[in-house]
Amino acid sequence: METINRTAEKKYNKWIVLLSIAIPLIVAALFGVNLRDMGFDVEPLTFLPPIYATINGLTAVLLISAFVAIRKKNIALHKTLMTTAIGCSVLFLLMYIAYHMTSDSTPYGGDGIMRYIYFSILISHILLSIIIIPFVLITYVRAITNNIERHKKIARITFPIWLYVAVSGVIIYILISPYYV
Repeated sequence: METINRTAEKKYNKWIVLLSIAIPLIVAALFGVNLRDMGFDVEPLTFLPPIYATINGLTAVLLISAFVAIRKKNIALHKTLMTTAIGCSVLFLLMYIAYHMTSDSTPYGGDGIMRYIYFSILISHILLSIIIIPFVLITYVRAITNNIERHKKIARITFPIWLYVAVSGVIIYILISPYYV
């Protein structure tokens, strides 16, 4: 059974590698594109940051709820919550890209120790949001291919990193929100 599961898992490896590389590169490339600066007549989507910060918060709640569900052996609920968390992360990413393609970046206006705290959280958030992509994909693939023991092993690594990314996204929004124009 384990051999069959690993064979099923291997079918997804190319997609995991492709997405793990493509997503950060595409986001980085699009981050530097502002449609208004290119002459497109688009309204800045300045209403999006509180929405995608809320989605980050919802993702954190879903992750914790999924953790509780699996501890209680409620596999069906766990699957639903995790699939929803992945969907929220994708939705966050699309909104984040849309905002930055239509709006000027907001510089952090704080000073002193808060400036160091903000940038420490921001840098760790960005780096871990890149690192988490293959972890989430591998964890998900191991679940859908029924490689449960391997799924559990990587989920122990994926869960805290993904939770940190979700929670730190909310904290970043709270810290920068006074400086939005």
